[in-house]
Amino acid sequence: MDLKNKTVLVAGTGISGIGATKLLMAVGAEIILYDSNEALTQEEILSRFDVPVTNVRVLTGALSEETIRTLALAVLSPGVPVDAPFVLALKAGGVKVWGEIELAWHYAKGTLAAITGTNGKTTTTALTGQILSAWFDSVFVVGNIGHSYTQRALETTDDSVTVAEISSFQLETVEDFHPHVSAVLNITPDHLNRHHTMECYINTKSVFLKIRPVRILQCLTMTMK
Repeated sequence: MDLKNKTVLVAGTGISGIGATKLLMAVGAEIILYDSNEALTQEEILSRFDVPVTNVRVLTGALSEETIRTLALAVLSPGVPVDAPFVLALKAGGVKVWGEIELAWHYAKGTLAAITGTNGKTTTTALTGQILSAWFDSVFVVGNIGHSYTQRALETTDDSVTVAEISSFQLETVEDFHPHVSAVLNITPDHLNRHHTMECYINTKSVFLKIRPVRILQCLTMTMK
């Protein structure tokens, strides 16, 4: 997707939202940086950037239908629930909704190894990054480990290797995201306040494996017996 001069909403003003905004600034998009928390000020949000901010409008509070009609894309930070009222309004308005890892994947180059699981993601990602750094000159370690994928995506090259820690919250909003190597370390009950049921949680993780979720459920049920 060519986002130059297109209006893109970035929902969330934490590390992921700032990373996505910086990527979108670099590719020439017109950005609305949005947070539903009305208590946040524009000055407070913009102070989180370590680069000059261009083509960014800050919006807090309610998201109007008029604003939704201007959007070519919305990019959600992982902390934003996909069933939040404003996200449902975006989808009802026909706006394509991506997560920040989907955005990063469309602009990143090189080889991607992605790691998910209920437990052990950070340790495994860090260790994998260290191992690969001994073999490759250009290695990026991204995700929930401190650097958002969007923050480093434009630095990657065809020779780069990226190791990404990916959470279930991020997997809710992928579309074409397809790592060269995927690892699901384990799946045990977690984040059910977000995913509501264990089946939904497993289905979300199954995006990595590109196989039918029901088969994963059957395998896990057999294992637990």
